[in-house]
Amino acid sequence: MSKAKVVVVGSLNMDMVSHSLRLPAPGETLVGHDFVMAPGGKGGNQAVAAARLGASVAFVSRVGTRQHGEALLQALRDEGIDTSGSTVDPQALPGIAVIMVASEGGENSIVYVPGSNADLSPADVQASRALLQAAKVVVAQLEVPMPAIAEAFAIARAAGVTTVLNAAPALQVSDELLAVSDWLVVNETEAGQMSGEAEPLAAAHALLKRGPRQVLVTLGAQGALLVTGEGVQTASAATVKAVDTVGAGDTFVGGLATGLAEGMTAIEAVRLGQAAAAIAVSRSGVQSAMPRRAELS
Repeated sequence: MSKAKVVVVGSLNMDMVSHSLRLPAPGETLVGHDFVMAPGGKGGNQAVAAARLGASVAFVSRVGTRQHGEALLQALRDEGIDTSGSTVDPQALPGIAVIMVASEGGENSIVYVPGSNADLSPADVQASRALLQAAKVVVAQLEVPMPAIAEAFAIARAAGVTTVLNAAPALQVSDELLAVSDWLVVNETEAGQMSGEAEPLAAAHALLKRGPRQVLVTLGAQGALLVTGEGVQTASAATVKAVDTVGAGDTFVGGLATGLAEGMTAIEAVRLGQAAAAIAVSRSGVQSAMPRRAELS
């Protein structure tokens, strides 16, 4: 039987990041001064975050190995993550993100090509039924198709496993999927876009009525709101000097899932996620910035 207590159903990308003094104008070619190619994707990021914090993690995905895919899977294995639930497609490319970053001012432009992430099917998920049933927590984001997520959550809920939906990027989510989500995790912008409410607390209450058991709205430096049928709890964020906020949300979700898998209370798990994210934003990089458990005070 699988030892994984956190199963992440999600995306895996190769991020290709170029740095130049400024972003090019349309039709312009600039000479850059730095280039980095690194594993990414919200699913992969959240799996790495949870593994770094001590969780036993398995990853369910569809990965094109025509280029880069095997390197992406190996990067997960290097973190101790079980990739046996990932369907390999040798004919397809994995997800690719082409990112241009301006050194002066930090602006960026991104083109994301989903690749094999868009092909994850309910049948792929069914093949990982045993992994899902043996978990404590199953996590998904919206960079893979919703029918696949719904299948994973249905399997998990039938086995008494906690489900966490990180509704990012912000898309319209069916009430059927929300009804099988124990946790809905969104940032302030995503909460507003999904609910039509500008104020975070009102947005959380509106989303709660659509079916999830609890709604967590992250507010960056202002902390987080946890709204359930029993009431509202707040968790203040640590004060840190932010160097790079990319990946902070994924680090938070990985920490939350780890805490829930360990049997922490809801607010304790939220605080574990916040502590991990606070360290991550104080460093540059995404997966490379994610802390290990021993670094959390």
